[in-house]
Amino acid sequence: MSPRVIPFAECDALLDWIALTDALAAGHLLPRAEIADTFLYRDPDTLLNRAAWIDGLGLAVKSATIFPGNAAAGAPTVNGGVMLFSDRGGTLEAIVDFHLVTKWKTAGDSLLAARRLARPDSRRILIVGAGTQARGLHAAYSAAFPGAQFTVWNRSPAAAETFAASHPGTHVATDLEAAVRAAEIITCATMATAPLIRGAWLQPGQHVDLVGAYRPDMREADDAALSRARVFVDSLETTVAHIGELKIPIAAGAFRADDIVADYYAPDAFTRQSAEEITLFKNGGGAHLDLMTGRYILDRWTA
Repeated sequence: MSPRVIPFAECDALLDWIALTDALAAGHLLPRAEIADTFLYRDPDTLLNRAAWIDGLGLAVKSATIFPGNAAAGAPTVNGGVMLFSDRGGTLEAIVDFHLVTKWKTAGDSLLAARRLARPDSRRILIVGAGTQARGLHAAYSAAFPGAQFTVWNRSPAAAETFAASHPGTHVATDLEAAVRAAEIITCATMATAPLIRGAWLQPGQHVDLVGAYRPDMREADDAALSRARVFVDSLETTVAHIGELKIPIAAGAFRADDIVADYYAPDAFTRQSAEEITLFKNGGGAHLDLMTGRYILDRWTA
């Protein structure tokens, strides 16, 4: 049988954020994924290849190019493809639209953490960044926190205004510190290499979701944010030694890998302990999550 080719528009309408997070949670009850990542750089461009194998679920290979300069020409900054292989015979089962997997994997990863760590009564959500990922995060958080009031902040106010215009009811923040202090959930999806979110701004009971940093030189939150919060990651293997959000403060002695409370493979520990504590989640988005998301997409498509 020829592999299925799953396009974005036709399949996007079939998917559900809550069902996806349930599928991600179920995937982490299977044996821990074997993961291999490779990166090639031509500053500021990146080629990222991620592969994952989960016994009982199959294999996935995802290749992505990240070219930040494309934005100036009105072209997507991220492109690529995802291949899903059978766990039994290794045959190619599907080629899934890269942007479909990335949209649902990235925001679904953050949403699973928020369902476990954010206060259920959270209604003030700040999105830092107004790019492609921000749109997915808005949709995902809307599904789990109905009635939430969204605010967006972006380095370029014009981009924030454009985002707000396409998401009715969203307010535009001009003062990032004030917006962080006022929010109950802060989700940050930027290309920042220097911290934007300051620990001194954080308030009791908040949940911080860091999405953007994916390279060793990238950070979105400062050392104080890490020290004030209980810190969680999606996968220890794909974050601690690879992403600047953790790698930089660990190397500087400002944070320890042992200070990370849990990843998704320890579900009993992956929880908020009190209404007042600050929780912080680093979304690393490894290939195992692409595999879990791709399988969910394939199941919905074939159904």
